[in-house]
Amino acid sequence: MQVITSTEMAALDANCEYYGLARIQLMENAGASLANIIKQKFPQGTPVTIFAGKGSNGGDAFVAARHLTGYNVQVFLLGRGDEIKTAGARWNFSILKKAGTPVIEITDSTQIPELDNDCVIIDAIFGTGIKGRLRPLESNAIDRINNCASKVVSVDVPSGLDPDTGDFEKAVRSNLTITFHKPKPALLRQELKTYTGELITAPIGIPLFFERLIGKGDLGRLATRKPESHKGDAGSMLIIGGGPYSGAPALCAMAALRCGVDLVHIAAPEAVSNIIASFSPNLIITALTGNHLNENDILLLKKMIPTVDVVVIGMGLGKHPETQSALQEIIPLCKKAVIDADGLYALDFQQKNYSNIIITPHSYEFNQITELKTPENLNTRMQVVTGFAEASDTTILLKGKADVIAKGSVAKINTTGTSSMTVGGTGDVLAGITAALFTTNDALLSACCAAFISGRAGEICHQKYGSGLTATDIIECIPEARNP
Repeated sequence: MQVITSTEMAALDANCEYYGLARIQLMENAGASLANIIKQKFPQGTPVTIFAGKGSNGGDAFVAARHLTGYNVQVFLLGRGDEIKTAGARWNFSILKKAGTPVIEITDSTQIPELDNDCVIIDAIFGTGIKGRLRPLESNAIDRINNCASKVVSVDVPSGLDPDTGDFEKAVRSNLTITFHKPKPALLRQELKTYTGELITAPIGIPLFFERLIGKGDLGRLATRKPESHKGDAGSMLIIGGGPYSGAPALCAMAALRCGVDLVHIAAPEAVSNIIASFSPNLIITALTGNHLNENDILLLKKMIPTVDVVVIGMGLGKHPETQSALQEIIPLCKKAVIDADGLYALDFQQKNYSNIIITPHSYEFNQITELKTPENLNTRMQVVTGFAEASDTTILLKGKADVIAKGSVAKINTTGTSSMTVGGTGDVLAGITAALFTTNDALLSACCAAFISGRAGEICHQKYGSGLTATDIIECIPEARNP
């Protein structure tokens, strides 16, 4: 059975809203589903007592209370109405009060009433967002519920239970848990059956396709800079690029800096190193030998690679046989790497393990390095890319009108971007964003968010410049795109 973690569910909620499916609609669907199941399980006229917290879990229960026509419903809010945290929950709480539903605000444990043994108790104190130790009010409410002989129905997860790990300080013992969209991992653990009781998964109208779409919610999963951070804590990277082309590594580096990485070093052939340095005083340049990367540069790069979190390889390097030979020796030394453009042709998927690598090909490059065609049909293309990602243990960001990102059996889709982004240099920008995120995040999340940020930055630029946007314009829009 497929599960969804609390972090994934929070991201999915945010993505639904980003793509037009409002949170308040999801809350309405959840509450209606909850009420319908209760109607199926318990006859009309049954007294229903709701214990609601101040979050969205409580909001689901407020909706259910409105739908439970013919039941004797009373609602106990643990806290004050003006402390309710989400707009949807506040909205539905106000509707309940206007509708005349008995609502009692409990601010002290002494106000928690004795409970009848012949009612249905709806536990909506905490949902998947539970954090930290229980406060006395919620702790005592859980005790009161557990000491009652009435049937208990928990909303999404039994209150107090960590939905991912199953850990708890104290948790509601439920007869029935109604979870939404997909089960949370802890709900399937047999040893927690005493707390979860019967498990029903209720749909709330989220299209399955939305689980594959990358959106604003995924950005919320990225590591954040801590107030006490020092130089380098937000990541360091080395770009091995340049040779026939000098602009590509500079674009990559500036994109990474705009995405928030602390330190970017560029190692480039001596013939172009000064040209690259002239692009910006923010760039740290190390000159290699000659006109192109070759075996004489390997010793220096072996010293530089261990000092950074991520190495980016490929942009502007060219395909000289000496360059490709040197790359085959360099790539296995990287703790993490992003491989793009000319660097892709040095990969040997038959002989090497690339589990620590993100590759960022477009369709032609993907075909050249894998001998696989990328079909026009999106679902078929996803199958091809996912199959290769799983077989090669590589993270793939296949660039296109809709980007396909795959790691193992997981595939995601990015739909941000514009046709104006066919301008030169946008791939270098994407590689820089990807590497910057990869310094402090896992490969799949980094590739997904990089595709979204790059495309969103392009959309912002398109609004300003139309089809005349440039790669440097996109770089300047990265901070805004990171915070949609």
